Order: sequence, then structure tokens, then C-alpha cells
Amino acid sequence: MSKKKLYNTNGIVYSTNSDFNYSEEKNSRETLPPNEQLLKIKLDKKHRGGKVVTIIEGFAMGESAIGSMSKQLKTFCGSGGSAKNNEIIIQGDHKEKIWQWLIKNGYIKSKKI
Repeated sequence: MSKKKLYNTNGIVYSTNSDFNYSEEKNSRETLPPNEQLLKIKLDKKHRGGKVVTIIEGFAMGESAIGSMSKQLKTFCGSGGSAKNNEIIIQGDHKEKIWQWLIKNGYIKSKKI
């Protein structure tokens, strides 16, 4: 027998509120077009054992879009990384390379910090 959840109640077992709705609230983020997004590119090495990472922050898009963009950037830079907390972390100093990629893909308001 499969272990699928029959109902998606987000851990809610019982509610005494007569107006309560078990439907899931979606936290959909408003996605702006690339030319209106102000992205910041910065280097960081705090709490990383002295290793440098490039961080891109300021996204106005959903988590899935950030994840796919992260994959494209990691492939372009030939490096590892992750997408967490509405920011993309790329291992290594790729500030100039990422900035050029963002400009090429329409993120013209990107700036290096």
C-alpha cells in the first residue's frame, strides 16, 4: 500500500473554528521581469572556513525559478553552489562572470558590491 497523504492539512488535526478552511495557503511571490529586478552580487567568506563564495540576492521570483537560475549559473561558472533563502550561493570568486551573465540575460539593474 502506498504511503501517500490523502489530505494535505499541514499538520492540522482538528480545528474548533467553524470558518476554518483546510486549503493550503500559497506563498506565491510576485515575479518581476528581469529588467526590473535589482540584484546584488557580493563576495563572502564568513563562517566558510576561509573559502570565498559569490552571493546573488534581491530576487523577486518564486523558489522554483531561483532554483533553475541557480543551476544555470553553476553550470556557467563550472562550480558548485546552492539556492537558499531567496539567494544563490556559488562557490568561488565568480563576481565578474556572474555579473556579465546577468546583464546578458536581461538583469540590467544588477550591481556588484
